[in-house]
Amino acid sequence: MDTSIFDPSRQNEDLSGKIIAGLERVSEAFKVLLWDKAKQLGLSPIQIQLLIFIAYHKQEVCNVSHLAKEFNVTKPTISDVVRVLLKKGLVQKDFSGTDSRSYTVFLSDSGKEIVKLTENFADPMREQFLIDPQELQNLFGTLSRFIYQLNRAGILNVQRTCYGCKFHDKKNKSDYCNLLKKELRPADIRIDCPEYIEKP
Repeated sequence: MDTSIFDPSRQNEDLSGKIIAGLERVSEAFKVLLWDKAKQLGLSPIQIQLLIFIAYHKQEVCNVSHLAKEFNVTKPTISDVVRVLLKKGLVQKDFSGTDSRSYTVFLSDSGKEIVKLTENFADPMREQFLIDPQELQNLFGTLSRFIYQLNRAGILNVQRTCYGCKFHDKKNKSDYCNLLKKELRPADIRIDCPEYIEKP
């Protein structure tokens, strides 16, 4: 059997293995904070994530097909989550699109209140970024490129980083946005851009 990256003896010899194990720990912290908030409100973590996503994204991407891709789960799973949120009165359906069989979802007033109570669940993680601003920029630069590579490899279904956007370009070896008409410093790269359009 190949040695696992979760085997400490391999991690000691493999920096990328250590980083992946570190990312797994960060993921655990994220899940712990999300579960804590979910238990307080009688919701599941995916229900909270869906509500927060709907609150901050265009309504046209708040449909079952896109949400399934966004959260890397099946359409029936998202349909079940939406059904529960409808029953709880936290979202409503909008059938105003051209296809009468499909719908988008939007937050009800109660859903908006839940978002206010939950959207800060990851703040304790942000408060731990007690590192030099340049190190923080370097970390973000590496992370944003890694997310893009995970998408290119088919591991993440959806990404909206600058690197995959049709407006992204390279000018004089620097990143450039043709929509904003400006050079992008490493800290300007977006992880979730509302103007993102996938490169053809």
